[in-house]
Amino acid sequence: MILPLTRICKPIHCLFYTGLLLGLPIQALADESVFFKDATATLQARNYYFSRDFSDIVGPNQQSKAEEWAQGFILNVKSGYTPGTVGVGVDALGLLGIKLDSSPDRVNTGLLPVTDEGRAADDYSRLGAALKVKLSKTELKIGEQQLMLPVLYFGDIRLLPPTYQGASIVSNEIAGLTLQGGQLRSTSLRNEAGDEELGAMLGFVPLRNAGGLITTDRFNYAGADYAFNATRTSVGAWYAQLEDIYNQRHFSLKHSEPVGDWVLGANLGYFDSAEDGKQLAGEIDNQAFYSLLSAKHGGHTFYLGYQAMFGDDGLPRVFANVSPLGNEVPTFTFDSADERSWQVRYDYDFAAMGLPGLVAGVRYLTGDNVDTGRGFEGKEWERDLDVGYVVQSGSLKGLGVKVRNVTARSNYRTDVDENRLILSYTLTLF
Repeated sequence: MILPLTRICKPIHCLFYTGLLLGLPIQALADESVFFKDATATLQARNYYFSRDFSDIVGPNQQSKAEEWAQGFILNVKSGYTPGTVGVGVDALGLLGIKLDSSPDRVNTGLLPVTDEGRAADDYSRLGAALKVKLSKTELKIGEQQLMLPVLYFGDIRLLPPTYQGASIVSNEIAGLTLQGGQLRSTSLRNEAGDEELGAMLGFVPLRNAGGLITTDRFNYAGADYAFNATRTSVGAWYAQLEDIYNQRHFSLKHSEPVGDWVLGANLGYFDSAEDGKQLAGEIDNQAFYSLLSAKHGGHTFYLGYQAMFGDDGLPRVFANVSPLGNEVPTFTFDSADERSWQVRYDYDFAAMGLPGLVAGVRYLTGDNVDTGRGFEGKEWERDLDVGYVVQSGSLKGLGVKVRNVTARSNYRTDVDENRLILSYTLTLF
């Protein structure tokens, strides 16, 4: 069942969310041609099976398997704007996760919360909202946030997506130029109902002190992306600060070039990160370069990636987040201290053979030169196989099925065999 609002957000947030609609002008809400005309609402049902078998386990946690099955629902409601020079609107997000199968010896898949008794919760839910204010081509949003930034990459890779609470602003006043900035105060992780301060990771390792996650209540960011050359080329520059833990700069270049029947692509990026303020996690030193080149012809797409970490540490990031690194994949991230990694990948879209909706891909990554701090060089590799299909017609039109199989091996961290089966269907309510 959906939990009462007072159990899924802080009292001050609850009062804020409740006041969003009450604070809008009644006349504006009544004007359907303005406020409601552009409103949209979708409900996504997501059925998720996740299994990881561990071997050659490294670390204190000796759990040999994580395996759970759950059903999720994601409700997204977006209003239009009130009339006038300054438009006001509301976005709302409702999340519900239901346990279908789990046991105490198979928890921690990231699909479901784990109770103090070491069992997966039967269900969990969250309701969030954001006030949005628009002036010309600039929008301010305050409240629940789902952001896709190079310094805070949106990771919808489990049953329910993570969210953040704070303020953000996006401006597109100049053609081709997008300016963004904001401050986030807390987060709701992908497998929790409440919100908490933001933590950090170095590579795949969470930053902890006395067993608890090191956290802060300020994530500040600002960035600019500029697209030109008929939008085939874009450059970006970003700054982020997880206050008193780390600060980070990010630069990117993306380009797409048609060459005859081929389309060639390049995605290049660079991170520079250091400790910040009170240095709650100590000194941090990382520089990360990544590249992913692509060549597309018909239904075929080939990729080649190279990634390199420099400095004393792995890449810092907000806890439980993914990143835009070219060689970051579902299980291993290839971003440990001093790591060098290569990727080869092949995708095929069967629409080229008259089978629209069916796609498949395989990739292989290998990394070495890892500074393990244990007197030997760390090495690892991963092989991923993905197959997906979306039903194109009939009563099941829009139903998506995705299968993922992963084998990941390392000489300095736990080996993983992984399987995922994801069924999804999105219903447009209005």
